[in-house]
Amino acid sequence: MSKNYIFTSESVGEGHPDKVCDRISDAILDAYMKVDPYAKTAVECLATTNFVCIAGETRSKEQISHYEIEKIARKAIKEIGYQQAEFHWDQVNIDIRLHEQSSDIAQGVDADENKDEGAGDQGIMFGYACRETEHLMPAAIHYAHTILKSLSDARHAGIVPQLGPDSKSQVSLEYVDGKPVRAKSIVLSTQHLESCSVAEVREIVRPYIEQALPEGWMCDEKELYVNPTGKFVIGGPHGDSGLTGRKIIVDTYGGAAPHGGGAFSGKDPTKVDRSAAYAARHAAKNIVASGVADKCLIQLSYAIGVSHPISIFVDTYGTGKCDDDKIAKVIQEVADFSPRGIRQRLGLNKPIYTRTSSYGHFGRSSEADGGFSWEKLDIADAIKAALK
Repeated sequence: MSKNYIFTSESVGEGHPDKVCDRISDAILDAYMKVDPYAKTAVECLATTNFVCIAGETRSKEQISHYEIEKIARKAIKEIGYQQAEFHWDQVNIDIRLHEQSSDIAQGVDADENKDEGAGDQGIMFGYACRETEHLMPAAIHYAHTILKSLSDARHAGIVPQLGPDSKSQVSLEYVDGKPVRAKSIVLSTQHLESCSVAEVREIVRPYIEQALPEGWMCDEKELYVNPTGKFVIGGPHGDSGLTGRKIIVDTYGGAAPHGGGAFSGKDPTKVDRSAAYAARHAAKNIVASGVADKCLIQLSYAIGVSHPISIFVDTYGTGKCDDDKIAKVIQEVADFSPRGIRQRLGLNKPIYTRTSSYGHFGRSSEADGGFSWEKLDIADAIKAALK
């Protein structure tokens, strides 16, 4: 691969139609985690003009009524900031189609005297880390998220009342000798009031873009594309329908690493689509933090009902200080990748998921209540010692 190239990643804001759905799905998951830390959920959401459909499966010691689920969905929409005529938190019609989890799935997941807890589904999951940013994330997706998060914070604080909840960003970075050096181009689309011109929107957002990038990284003025269609007043689920789990590359590494295909939002931690992706990121980040490699990709694979990974693959892209096979062996000694082991080790049976629904599941700071626990650098020393 050439060492001089341009690489692009995109992000979408919390008011993007798909992210509205992710937010609702994860808010419902958190509600179940509060009443039963071992609840099983697979909650999907669809949103369009003043309509939301919530569907999926749940199993819990204490069920949550449809009335309460509707309240949770309305609260999520309100917190995002939707009170527009065509999509309003208090006026949207909500259809709830949740039912009990399949008994066939339950028998594979549940532990009993003859078997440990099994994976909630088959599939492959990837984790990735690199030294492009202090968060050990690919730079393009990191800055794409940062731009939108800063604009969202300003909107919620009332600093930019001209802007609406729906937004997207796209950052193209120039790489020289394999390292990012500047932004080649930036695309920013944000919903705005009818009274606000495209030129005004450009002046509003430019400072937030500049502040999000390292000094000297701002692209040329002609390569800054703000609302390139010329107008973005109609937005959110009225402008385009939304679905849970449709922004899986935004949620992970912006295309800099493979993705197994499984979405995260609305799924409890027995679903390895979510928990094993978190575990793989945790391991990859700690490998890079340990100094063993500058870049690391980890793949895990599972079979439904089986209590251990079927395979573990490590690729350090030639940056490892020892063989990748040896690193793969060591991380299995340092960390338990069984579904139960991941849940317990990362403390995933908690209401910590709503906050993950926007601006990426990775590259965030671990929090005191257990949020983003997979971002901790708590096994780096053990990995380094084992590979001496």
